[in-house]
Amino acid sequence: MFKDIGLSISVIFLIALSVFILNSVAPTIFPSYIIYIVLALLSFWFFSLIGFEIISLFSTHLYILSIFLLVVTLIIGQVTNGTVRWIPIGSFTLQPSEIARPFLLVFFATYLTKEKVTFKRFLKAMLLVLVPTALIFIQPSLGVSILTIIGFLGVLIASEFNKKYLLVGAIGSLLLIPIFWQVMAPYQRQRLTTFLNPTSDPLGAGYNSIQSTIAAGAGELTGRGLGRGVQTQLSFLPEKQTDFIFAAVGEELGFVGTGLMLIVTFMILFRLTKFMENSASPAARAYLSGFFLIYLVQVFVHAGMNIGIFPVTGIPFPLVSAGGSSLLATMMALGIALGAYRRNN
Repeated sequence: MFKDIGLSISVIFLIALSVFILNSVAPTIFPSYIIYIVLALLSFWFFSLIGFEIISLFSTHLYILSIFLLVVTLIIGQVTNGTVRWIPIGSFTLQPSEIARPFLLVFFATYLTKEKVTFKRFLKAMLLVLVPTALIFIQPSLGVSILTIIGFLGVLIASEFNKKYLLVGAIGSLLLIPIFWQVMAPYQRQRLTTFLNPTSDPLGAGYNSIQSTIAAGAGELTGRGLGRGVQTQLSFLPEKQTDFIFAAVGEELGFVGTGLMLIVTFMILFRLTKFMENSASPAARAYLSGFFLIYLVQVFVHAGMNIGIFPVTGIPFPLVSAGGSSLLATMMALGIALGAYRRNN
């Protein structure tokens, strides 16, 4: 776990920050959330010990497992607010779409670097990524489906192929937009349209965006203090422990808190770039590229939607937002990333 001190300390710091802020804004999730944290740390340690070459040997099995989990979710998943994203396991729940993300990255990194990417192989890869993306999208989970595609693009960019194929992929994606728009849930379409003018419906679709921007700025430099945030403690800010954790940190810990959170996060991203420079294999480098892009987009989109410059998509802040499955998946992915780097040294 401590093969890379910079990464490990940064990860532990963000998880510790998460515990402090979540204990303030959503204390009811404890002590059960501690179980997720322990499992996430164990997953990080376990996957960091396994070389990427070993994991990539089972890439096809991991892809099949991911599809299986996504299909099972639609069949036996727990319905919450009109969505089917979680599988109940005793008193806990698991979101398979999150768990599948690092597995899918391993598969595509291996698939696209195992042999030369011809046009036929490129189209096959596009079809293979479309299957899990569609299964995630119809849950519906717009944020995770977007991250799945972004991770695939990151892997693709790091692979050797004719870049003209990207034009084909871009055209195909544009043609699919009307279809995706029609199958999007009404609240998802409303989020995108209200983003342009949230004040047009301040008590409806624009409420979340307005309240998050108020909370993010209310803390000013040093914040109101843990447990003293007006927006968070009086529940004006919705989903303060997940979708709007950045705004919650901003209100209670101020610019200092959010600034420190971003600095440590970019330390993790910096270490990932170093891992890419010293990756164990082309497949490991492609995986690291895909994971780096996912992590970067998560941070920018989450912070952006909390301060009103991006539409609300439900993307959590890595390692800080509450969400056992998201934390577990991120720590698994980080462990795999550390394993890819470690084997080269």
